[in-house]
Amino acid sequence: MSYIPENALIVQSDRSILLEVHAPTAEAARAAIAPFAELIKSPEHIHTYQITPLSIWNARAAGMLVSAITEALRQYAKYPVPSAIEQEIVALGQRYGLTIIEPSDPQPGLVLRVADRPLAELLCRDEQVAPLLGKRLDDLSFWVDPSLRGLLKQALVSVGYPAQDVAGYVSGDALPLQLLDVARSGSPFALRHYQHSAAEAFYQSGRAQGGSGVIVLPCGAGKTMVGMAAMAAVQENTLILTSNLTSVRQWQRELLDKTNLKEEAIAEYSGETKSTAPVTLATYQILTYRSSRDDEFLHFGLFNARSWGLIIYDEVHLLPAPVFRITAELQARRRLGLTATLIREDGREGDVFALIGPKRYDVPWRELEGQGFIAAADCTEIRLPQDEDRQMEYALAPRRQQFRVAAENPRKVEVVKDLLVKSAGHRILIIGEFISQLETLAKVTAMPLVTGKTSQAERERLYQQFRVGEIKGLVLSRVGNFALDLPDADILIQVSGKYGSRQEEAQRLGRILRPKSDGGRAHFYTLVSLRTCEEDFARHRQLFLTEQGYSYQIELRD
Repeated sequence: MSYIPENALIVQSDRSILLEVHAPTAEAARAAIAPFAELIKSPEHIHTYQITPLSIWNARAAGMLVSAITEALRQYAKYPVPSAIEQEIVALGQRYGLTIIEPSDPQPGLVLRVADRPLAELLCRDEQVAPLLGKRLDDLSFWVDPSLRGLLKQALVSVGYPAQDVAGYVSGDALPLQLLDVARSGSPFALRHYQHSAAEAFYQSGRAQGGSGVIVLPCGAGKTMVGMAAMAAVQENTLILTSNLTSVRQWQRELLDKTNLKEEAIAEYSGETKSTAPVTLATYQILTYRSSRDDEFLHFGLFNARSWGLIIYDEVHLLPAPVFRITAELQARRRLGLTATLIREDGREGDVFALIGPKRYDVPWRELEGQGFIAAADCTEIRLPQDEDRQMEYALAPRRQQFRVAAENPRKVEVVKDLLVKSAGHRILIIGEFISQLETLAKVTAMPLVTGKTSQAERERLYQQFRVGEIKGLVLSRVGNFALDLPDADILIQVSGKYGSRQEEAQRLGRILRPKSDGGRAHFYTLVSLRTCEEDFARHRQLFLTEQGYSYQIELRD
């Protein structure tokens, strides 16, 4: 058996990949396998990745050849790659495209074409797929009702034969939109090379093979610019769905600043105002509002309010389950998902793949950092004990309450005060989960507090004061997790989080990754109580960022 000691990977027959962090080729190996393997755990010395059907299909949909996947494993493996794994990768990779959805000609509707007769027989007998198939047209094709296009794609992913959808799209009403060379604010404007590549990977010159999918870029890398570039390519009425009103206003500012659109061409559909225009901005919250669990979703009519040619799902990893259901009916519209991470805490990554589209483009965070497009960041986990009485309170608390007891460790207040002294002169965000803890910190630090109860007008006022330097810090609840445009923030102190949420960890680091005018580094501090469940949750939270090449320094406090 050959053995290459400097290589970083050990590929195992259970589809797991072990990466030796200290091997000379570790960084190159990490970058090579990231497109087709998922990080599972990342202790100090050995990181574990898993190859899954979805990870392979996303790589294939993004244009990665099966041969490139197997070659990456061979190039960085310490030991020969098990032949069974190579065969399994080939089999999974070749499954993508064995089923194709295309237009029916000449009769209206769609056609599902399959690669061979055994597969056709398998699918027409499958309990998930068969009810969605219409008349059998010949040995290898079935008529499909266009209204079932999304449900069929979900079913095919579920049974392991993801469809390549080339059925095309209906045209929306025209939207003459151009990106400006000089923004209305007076600054020169041009897409960065990766933003242009991402938009083209989505649009694919208007071909049916493009027009749906997800762009994965780090927070601060300009996903909004990619969305605007896609709008300029499509040139049709666009519905933009976002996570909150702050994001709605951010999109509105960027569109008015960097495109030729007039104010009357952009409308907001929210709890505050409900209007539509050629470009309409709405929140997931308003779309999923209903008076009771038994009522209909009152605002789903927005999806048919205009002839949309493009629907943009910002922060697509937050897409609520009801919006998946309506999206299954919108497969004839171009659909663009934007996100910093494909991770969903509810495990519905397969639905994103089937209904929004496969991953079309991504760039490793550290690659953009090396090119200066996002700030370099240092991550530090500060572990501190609880006092004896608090530790006893934790031990006696019901299991469901232990996390909160640990998260609200009073000693964290003193650590925050020490960090503020250390970080004097920096622009600081303090973020956490529990309002009582944040109220205490706001009082101690004399920083303004922004929570879900803070009015939108007051939030915008405080954010603007932070941007122009009138205030040097903010204390934020979960409202600070998403779509917060505070480019000068360079210190983030996380005092508590949402259990083991990997996506939240990534989003919070993203709040401080905008490039700094002085070229300085960003600093991300996480405070964790020792000998509590908070330690376990912290390790899980860090998985996604570890996959992106970040490491956490551990600092112990007495």
